[in-house]
Amino acid sequence: MKKSLIVIIVLFFIQQSWAQASQDYSKVVSVGVPFLMVAADARSAGMADQGVATSADAFSQQYNPAKYAFSLDKQGFSISYTPYLTGLVNDISLGQATYFNRINEKSAFAGSLRFFGLGDIELRQTDDPLEAVNTVSPNEFSLDGSYALKLSERFAMSVGGRYIRSSLRIASADTDAKPASTFAVDVAGFYQSEEIAYDNFNGRWRAGFNIQNIGPKISYNDDLLGSSFIPANLRIGTGFDFILDDYNKVSVNLEVAKLLVPTPQNPDINGDGIITPEERSQTNDDYRKIGWFPGIFKSFGDAPGGFSEELQELTYSIGSEYVYQDSFALRAGYFHENPEKGARKFFSLGAGFKYNVVKIDVSYLFSASKVRSPLENTLRFSLSFNFGDKYDEY
Repeated sequence: MKKSLIVIIVLFFIQQSWAQASQDYSKVVSVGVPFLMVAADARSAGMADQGVATSADAFSQQYNPAKYAFSLDKQGFSISYTPYLTGLVNDISLGQATYFNRINEKSAFAGSLRFFGLGDIELRQTDDPLEAVNTVSPNEFSLDGSYALKLSERFAMSVGGRYIRSSLRIASADTDAKPASTFAVDVAGFYQSEEIAYDNFNGRWRAGFNIQNIGPKISYNDDLLGSSFIPANLRIGTGFDFILDDYNKVSVNLEVAKLLVPTPQNPDINGDGIITPEERSQTNDDYRKIGWFPGIFKSFGDAPGGFSEELQELTYSIGSEYVYQDSFALRAGYFHENPEKGARKFFSLGAGFKYNVVKIDVSYLFSASKVRSPLENTLRFSLSFNFGDKYDEY
């Protein structure tokens, strides 16, 4: 589907314009390359975009690669497809491919490629239907790798590196179309208890954290004031498996996340209730001068509204998964973000089907917010293959 450039730019930044309509300034923490924050696989999407403390799977690279050290499969490969803004266009999508290998009882490595395509855009200079049209295909992608190591029988950590490239700039007579790029680092940990016998069932505790996308800002023109923070964030979660018998298991998970990016400041510098263009410009310049590394620490205490506003920047999700005989799964979840900080609220449903080494996952999102989600009423699909030797779980 062909689209005008203006329409695409508006659509692409919808997720960064939530909750701004009735404010003199936006309290939403905006970042560059936001595609890094979208759940690419259908399993995590079915549990409301969570995966830092869920059980290990082929998709763990995005949420917590330390889980690969607990994988029951020797190797795995997965591909995922997520349509984007399906209510408005039909050729914007997010795709991801992941491979992991549990080398031995203690360690594993993994790598993934994530691609966000914005379809084809027709660039016209006039309204003449006979004009030769220049078609461009803006896109963004990331390429990453990770290594996980068990530090004890029940706890593992991982480190990862990520190359990020954004090719959204459109060439003109005055500017080139040079892509922007940067890199980032992830540090994650995962704990999984042994199987514990309770009165009527067995159980297993899990917990995890991931500090993601720690790295320099991204910029198209190497200008400090024209650069954007990448979505550095902290995820913390916990979960519990109710192992009812040899065939039935129910997992319940809770996850909390926070962007490690400075909060936009109130541009009313002199406090007179009137925001002048000069004040707004000065506030924006001061914000853009903040370095990416000090910005991480600044993000924990810089909200203009104090501690109460800092709490508003936390998102949380609750998810559950029922698994029958490791061959069929049903999932559900709820995600919440404060209305002042983005207003994302949605319910999700998902299912998984496994036959031999092949597993298919699907998920569906229902928005519960007045602000429309780019992924509303969207089906996501994932396909994974697990092969090689099996590891025991205790």
